[in-house]
Amino acid sequence: MKKVIHIVGARPNFMKVAPIYKAIAARTSLQQILVHTGQHYDVKMSDVFFTDLGLPAPDVHLGIGSGSHAQQTARMMVELEKVFLEHQPDLVSVVGDVNSTIAAALVTSKLAIPLAHVEAGLRSYVQHQPEEVNRVVTDRLSDLLLTPSRDADANLLKEGADPARIHFVGNVMIDSLLASKEKAERLSTLKDLGLSPRGYAVCTLHRPSNVDDPRILGGLLSAVAHVSTRLPVIFPVHPRTRKMIAEQGLSHWFERHPNLRPVDPMGHMEFVGLTSQAKLILTDSGGLQEETTALGVPCLTLREQTERPITVEEGTNEVVGTDPDRIRQAADRVLDGQFKKGRIPELWDGRASERIADLFARYLRVEETSLRAASA
Repeated sequence: MKKVIHIVGARPNFMKVAPIYKAIAARTSLQQILVHTGQHYDVKMSDVFFTDLGLPAPDVHLGIGSGSHAQQTARMMVELEKVFLEHQPDLVSVVGDVNSTIAAALVTSKLAIPLAHVEAGLRSYVQHQPEEVNRVVTDRLSDLLLTPSRDADANLLKEGADPARIHFVGNVMIDSLLASKEKAERLSTLKDLGLSPRGYAVCTLHRPSNVDDPRILGGLLSAVAHVSTRLPVIFPVHPRTRKMIAEQGLSHWFERHPNLRPVDPMGHMEFVGLTSQAKLILTDSGGLQEETTALGVPCLTLREQTERPITVEEGTNEVVGTDPDRIRQAADRVLDGQFKKGRIPELWDGRASERIADLFARYLRVEETSLRAASA
């Protein structure tokens, strides 16, 4: 039986792999192995997502943990090589742009194992951004380039990628979102937080470029605190961000602004219920730019560039950088009702995972199941 190994390591990976795993199980005879590198190892950032998304427990858990980019990636490569040599996969599937992704890409290249990159072709064109390095190198090493949007196809073609390797499948992140939304909104999340639909904002911050510099992080918190003078801001605090706020002496922003409400990281279902009913999202997350576009929720991206320009060109996203005054002005416009409505991009329809399962089956020449035939 042909075998595919899925690599996950960080919270966004779980949301992308879950629908792919389910679609393959329903539509093909492929054997699937789930490998968790342990890049995110906090229970609230990892384990709870497997439960919420219906993913089985990982077949292999490497337990890599934190470290510098070089240390983390190197440890992953050593352990992934052992896994690949033991299981001899016919295809390795990676998603996104985290260190787990690039580690697997490098090892498969050395072992001559075919590699599929889900979410290929995204570019910020910030040369030294760690995620950009991971994206570019992974794409160069991949045999299958599965893109979420047409601009990603264009990026790959401009870089000289073989068109035969490029497959526009749509945005698999939206599959998880749409599958969860109705159930998520029935949870008691808003009631437990004393909120009403469209009566609050949500903020997330986790990128090192934003949270490791006291000046930038302080400015961002000052801008978000301003938003909290107009409506409650729920701030699920990433472990890295919490650590930096404490070390940099920035907790006073929360003490002085009671409507700026830090909470622990949430599970997938809770977070979807929270973000889908918000009036405004402020974030440096790539995935949230996409989700807010699909949900029709205004999003202010607290970065200078985005690798997801379609969320700006077609969606509800606005890139506002890290200048506190610019963020405050943009937030005030949204809260005053001056924001673009946007539209949902092509193939963000909740069926990307089905197209991926079909592609894997064709590539590996595996037999499709009767369930697949019945749904055709």
